[in-house]
Amino acid sequence: MEVQAQPGTWLITGCSTGLGRALAEAVLAAGQNAVVTARDAGKVADLATNNTDRVLPLALDVTDSTQVTDAVSQAEEKFGHIDVLVNNAGYGYRAAVEEGDESDIRQLFETQFFGAVAMIKAVLPGMRARRSGAIVNISTIGVQIMPAGSGYYAASKAALEAMSGALHGELKPLGISVTVIEPGGFRTDFAGRSLTQSSTVIDDYAETAGKRRKEHDTAHGTQPGDPAKAAKAIIAAVESDEPPAFLLLGNDALNTYRRINEATLDTINKWEHLSTSTDIDA
Repeated sequence: MEVQAQPGTWLITGCSTGLGRALAEAVLAAGQNAVVTARDAGKVADLATNNTDRVLPLALDVTDSTQVTDAVSQAEEKFGHIDVLVNNAGYGYRAAVEEGDESDIRQLFETQFFGAVAMIKAVLPGMRARRSGAIVNISTIGVQIMPAGSGYYAASKAALEAMSGALHGELKPLGISVTVIEPGGFRTDFAGRSLTQSSTVIDDYAETAGKRRKEHDTAHGTQPGDPAKAAKAIIAAVESDEPPAFLLLGNDALNTYRRINEATLDTINKWEHLSTSTDIDA
């Protein structure tokens, strides 16, 4: 996929902190335009300092359909079109499956799955008309790990990945790329301010999901990944001649992915005799 002639225009959700902010800064440093969004526009307003011609800061809650439509309209009005959509808005949620609060679970999916879908549907008419564009959906290596205590978070991202796979097949003939990013641990506030958890606590899960509750978490501030380097990698992937449909970020993600898939293959081979026993006899 070829991104439009420079400067291209990126619309990035969830830019107040972390990977979203690092990506916005990298896009601007590369001389491109950036539509930077957060639920509180004041938290991204500084990105427009001395860059008013190339930055559009907007308030955007991706679960609000009116705000989604308005954000895309304003972006297209200012810059003419959107070349790259990055669905980054989201947050962590930890709970044993039994502990999960129904309203929390629904809000998580509204943000990380349905919110991303709404953004995609809003930008696609323009991209299809130009037969050009890129969609980047930020997922997590947690989809592979499926750690106890993060079942709902992993499920919301797994849904995003499955949809993205189908979307890739639908859009590739139209000149639009779709890339799923699975980052490992990056030194952002994901395990800090952006991490939520269930109000319900069941003692029987203390040694499994309970160990991942915020009060017991020790990962914050010690993650191996550098958000600035991740941002540059995402830009390089999008601007490549053939953007990848799937991209791991971080040595931890790469090593974990290989280990889990080798273990899965071992399990498949172990139970192959049952897998192959279910066909109708000739």
